[in-house]
Amino acid sequence: MINRRQWLQSAAGSAALLGLAGCAGTPLSVASASSTGTGDLGVVVERATGKLAIVNTSQPRVLAEVEGLGDLSHASVVFSRDAASAFVFGRDGAMSRVDLLQRRLTGRVMQAGNSIGGAISQDGRLVAAQNYQPGGIKVFDARTLELVADIPAIGADGKASRVVGLADLPGHRFIYALFDAGEIWIADLSEPKAPKVTKFRDIGRQPYDALVTPNGRHYIAGLFGEDGLALIDLWDEQPRARRILAGYGRGQAPLPVFKMPHLRGWAVAGRHAYLPAIGRHEVLVVDTETWAEVDRIPVAGQPVFAMARPDGRQVWVNFAVPHYNRVQVIDTPSRRVVRTLEPGEAVLHMEFTPRGEAVWISSRDANRVSVIATDSFDTLAQLPLQAPSGIFFTSRAARVGL
Repeated sequence: MINRRQWLQSAAGSAALLGLAGCAGTPLSVASASSTGTGDLGVVVERATGKLAIVNTSQPRVLAEVEGLGDLSHASVVFSRDAASAFVFGRDGAMSRVDLLQRRLTGRVMQAGNSIGGAISQDGRLVAAQNYQPGGIKVFDARTLELVADIPAIGADGKASRVVGLADLPGHRFIYALFDAGEIWIADLSEPKAPKVTKFRDIGRQPYDALVTPNGRHYIAGLFGEDGLALIDLWDEQPRARRILAGYGRGQAPLPVFKMPHLRGWAVAGRHAYLPAIGRHEVLVVDTETWAEVDRIPVAGQPVFAMARPDGRQVWVNFAVPHYNRVQVIDTPSRRVVRTLEPGEAVLHMEFTPRGEAVWISSRDANRVSVIATDSFDTLAQLPLQAPSGIFFTSRAARVGL
């Protein structure tokens, strides 16, 4: 019978031998690649070159660039359940799959004429693309990329509609808005060959984008054609669409809209939602219990993204032209702007690291991505990339509606 000291010595020796054997038998590059986890990874869209840069988010650097992704002028990305693959939806109607560990393109489908985004199902088995041309959504097997459902978006007026605001819901369901028809649909693909579609009509004019709240309960669509938003409580036994924030412009003369606001990014912090006001230099603060406006915060320009830090303590805002070189930080307890930054011309997107200690900001015309600490606002790194736009981290794989 061996004592504890003998056992520890034996275990240490065995570990050392195993370590030496591993070093002798495995090239360093292979060992490093095989031990890489996906939790540190993310991607940056290089819209001018049709490339996807794979990045490390803990040690800010570019690991590789994947080519051949086509027109990425309005590209968005979702991740597989294991966060090892990125599905990229390009403006040219292509859906591409990129393996983040092998750092290569593993599939590409030309599924439409013009596509602006997608979503992946709760279990990761289905991936859906939302389309401008010819409209509707197409749903694919995430593993084989085979088409499993094609759902045209034909509104009550009998006309095809562009689709926006696509998001996943619990179960094999996707929710999306019909921009031209003024409707919201939920497609249940529990049986992919026979999808069931629930339609909400008369939800308001021209829904332009939408978000699902972090708990998956509420779907909110911004309305470009009228002064307000549409909301559906998905937990209701019989969900219905209702207007909220009607008339938030309060009769003021409409201003020219230089860029449509984006509602993605979960601008929900605690009990409140922070929503960019169309055409106005304001962020609306909304109580998510009553869905009534409780405040509005003046900001530097027309907000495009209002994105909440993961802990909800800050909301970061970027802007349309001519103020698109700026980013402002809102302190949510005081509801005031506490910092204005200028990371570079044409700020297009922001993405927080999973726990929010830093934010990555793309500056298209400055050809760089800046990594900024959210406590001190110091610039931690700058990565040179060609016309960067969307930034997406693999932590999204574990979230509803992103």
